[in-house]
Amino acid sequence: MMTTDEDELTRTDTQEPHIDIYDEDGNVRADFIEQVREAIEAGDSAFLHRDVARLHESEIGHLLESLNADQRLSLVRLLGDDFDMTALTQVDEAIRREIVDQLPNDQIAAAIGELDSDDAVYILEDLDQEDRDEILSQLPFTERVRLRRALDYPESSAGRRMQTEFVAVPPFWTVGQTIDYMRDQEDLPEAFTQIFVIDPTFKLLGSVDLDRILRTKRQAKIETIMRETSHPIPAEMDQEEAAQLFEQYDLLSAAVVDENDRLVGVLTIDDVVDVIHEEADEDIKRLGGVGDEELSDNVISTVRSRFLWLAVNLVTAILASTIIGVFDGSIQKMVALAVLMPIVASMGGNAGTQTMTVTVRALATGDLDIYNAGRIIRREASVGLINGILFAVVMCVISLIWFHDIQLGIVIAAAMVINLVAAALGGILLPLLLNRVGADPAIASSAFVTTVTDCTGYFSFLGLATWWFVLR
Repeated sequence: MMTTDEDELTRTDTQEPHIDIYDEDGNVRADFIEQVREAIEAGDSAFLHRDVARLHESEIGHLLESLNADQRLSLVRLLGDDFDMTALTQVDEAIRREIVDQLPNDQIAAAIGELDSDDAVYILEDLDQEDRDEILSQLPFTERVRLRRALDYPESSAGRRMQTEFVAVPPFWTVGQTIDYMRDQEDLPEAFTQIFVIDPTFKLLGSVDLDRILRTKRQAKIETIMRETSHPIPAEMDQEEAAQLFEQYDLLSAAVVDENDRLVGVLTIDDVVDVIHEEADEDIKRLGGVGDEELSDNVISTVRSRFLWLAVNLVTAILASTIIGVFDGSIQKMVALAVLMPIVASMGGNAGTQTMTVTVRALATGDLDIYNAGRIIRREASVGLINGILFAVVMCVISLIWFHDIQLGIVIAAAMVINLVAAALGGILLPLLLNRVGADPAIASSAFVTTVTDCTGYFSFLGLATWWFVLR
């Protein structure tokens, strides 16, 4: 008869090897996508169950994004109960809604019941209220209450991101009781690193790391080895602020508490990594004025997402053109002004974008605050001044070679210094001001900074030229 070790060895040897679905560039292999497409068209569920169902949730997510809409739905239907619903947390919102909207609510409810609560909330929050209520009504009472409580917290809050499955014990238990409890209970989280200590009202008292449990004798009381919980996170706290706490204190997990300091969930590092990625992605998109646009959005949605911000930019462009119109007489007398003025505005716009990008990101990560703002403002102004002087010399020489006019070179040099200093100040002061009044600096800074640099550039260059060549 084989021993347990031999049984385990035999099972390991007969397991199917993991399929590497990525090419050297990190994209899903074209040949694998083609195989999946052919299997879908042929209704070859055996291939899909063997080679797709056992992929990691993130790999299935990438595969879904590589297929068209009809193929995605067919793949999910052919996999049936073997489809890992967690994969829907790995795709963008448009694809997730597209798939979920086509699935019957009873199938979603059955799949939701197998997910961790944080993943279940991630999927449920995109559904219409009617469908959400119908799905929740099919879940066991305890699970339904947990999910409803998480869904009641504001969107993008720690409460929405938390996992409601956790391990909590009273302080008077011994280490031995705690270990036996973890061995006997079947509804504990699949993975955890901390055990929380609570009083009879579920108020959080402290926590114990698993390594401490394993290194302590069974008869020791939990209250003697617990430590005060490091930085419990209020459920109403914005998820970005919670992520900053994880980064600052190198946390792997953190307790989430309600307004009465009662333990309601746990936030884990895998969720925080997703938050950091989402927030960075959101900031980059807002800097470009594309809102919450996804690659899978259709043409109409994309146009709607971009139109408003382009309209704002049109208004600011008209303002800049109005300033040019004030000096049309000077431009007519000296064509060289029309040739050179875009250079001044463009250099200012690029310099302002550099400062603005650094500022917005520093505000998002909490690195820029009221205590160091003064020093950073002075630094950016100095950088703008030095760059302005350097490029002023360059443009003076270029103007002299191009138009053989040293006076014109001096005028554009002075305008270059003025605009680059204005760009540096605008790039940092405008995001700070918007942040101070409660507006998102990422979504509003770009148009304002561009307006400042364009208007300052045109006004300084054309104004100085008019004074120097016409009025003087």
